[in-house]
Amino acid sequence: MALALPLDRPARFSPVLPVVAVVALLALPVTPGADGGAGPADALSALVVVVCAVRLLRARRRPLTRTAAVVLGLPVAGVALAALHAVSPGAGITGLGRYLQVFVLVPAAVVLLVRDRRDFRLLAWSFVALAGWQGAVGVHQYATGTGASYQGEDVRAVGTFGATDVMGMATVVAFGLVCAVGLALGRTAARERAVAVCCALALAVPLALSFSRGAWIATVVTLTVQLVLSGPRRALRVGAAVVAVGVVLVGGFGTGTAMLQERIDSIGQVAEAPDQSVTDRYTMWAAAGDMWRERPLTGVGLKGFPEYRDGYASLGLSSGSDTEGAGAAFRRQPLLSPHNMYLLVLGEQGLIGLLCLAGGWLALLVCALRGLWRARAAGGRGLDCALVACGLLVWQLVDFAYADIGGPSTVLTAVCFGLVAWWALAGADRVARDERTAVTAGRGTVTGEAALR
Repeated sequence: MALALPLDRPARFSPVLPVVAVVALLALPVTPGADGGAGPADALSALVVVVCAVRLLRARRRPLTRTAAVVLGLPVAGVALAALHAVSPGAGITGLGRYLQVFVLVPAAVVLLVRDRRDFRLLAWSFVALAGWQGAVGVHQYATGTGASYQGEDVRAVGTFGATDVMGMATVVAFGLVCAVGLALGRTAARERAVAVCCALALAVPLALSFSRGAWIATVVTLTVQLVLSGPRRALRVGAAVVAVGVVLVGGFGTGTAMLQERIDSIGQVAEAPDQSVTDRYTMWAAAGDMWRERPLTGVGLKGFPEYRDGYASLGLSSGSDTEGAGAAFRRQPLLSPHNMYLLVLGEQGLIGLLCLAGGWLALLVCALRGLWRARAAGGRGLDCALVACGLLVWQLVDFAYADIGGPSTVLTAVCFGLVAWWALAGADRVARDERTAVTAGRGTVTGEAALR
């Protein structure tokens, strides 16, 4: 008996902790001026995939259901075909590895390592914790004038990601905010919901100070969807409270209110009077579309956009974007992607690649929403997980309309897809089984009491 406790103790540790460690590594500062290649979190994510594969080989069991294998493996066909048409073998191998990491291998590992809703919530809270840390660094940058350059002032909050990845902190904070709102709208303990609400309100500040229009749009759309999915009446009450708090927070920024107002107003001017960054984006979108029209089925190959860009782009495209601040010197950052995931895939992988990749995302969305209805039918069991999963996927799909993968925060996107895939392909089914088990147990209790009478 004395030996049983130490031997059983390791079983208490969740297998999802290595994935939490991947999230935690994103809190480390990025070297100023770095080009945003693979970092420690990417290396650990590869190790997590290897460890997960070893566990499966030792267990000698089928790792995924047939549906999960098809949905998660669907992007492989399009990416592999595009790798064969890459501009060089090295570019094909690099691009293939990146796409498999983000959309196949890491999500599959997360699905296999998450055991239950408790592990899911642990990962969701790790997103919130990372967002809190990056947000705190961003707010400090804004308050002390040590952030990235914006309108001639070093006030843009970028967290530890630096001026070369201005979307990194905004993405991390938005993920944390979406997770916090999903946890707050669930049916968990009142104390946990209260903490989640406080975290969501606090994360709204660094998200605003990121000056990222894309992250703002995706977050507003996602939070609206989450509120509607949680119930119409609840959506109206919470929406009114959010608007009131938002007015108070924006009013508290003082001198920053003018910058925020100007940035918000620029969202409505992207068609009539776009700034240079929007003009560059439109030009690159058109270039990606022209690449697809020339090679509609297979595209120009992985990593091909930078090579073919100048041959398709108009003269309105600038040579690059200026980056400065947050510990980095001034540099001209080249425009190597169209900043639209759908057009990037369409231009480099063609219609086949886009159908494979977007088809898998659509399947995940349908399964996640179906699981949400099951959770609501089960009396709210797992509703927080459903809202987090649906929210993360909606945010990513909206954000992909004006952003793509790249930079240190990309590995967090891979974990995000893993969380969504677990709920859509495994977690929702477990909620339904738990509900049937509870109903059966209840009927058995009633029958036993009747027999005793």
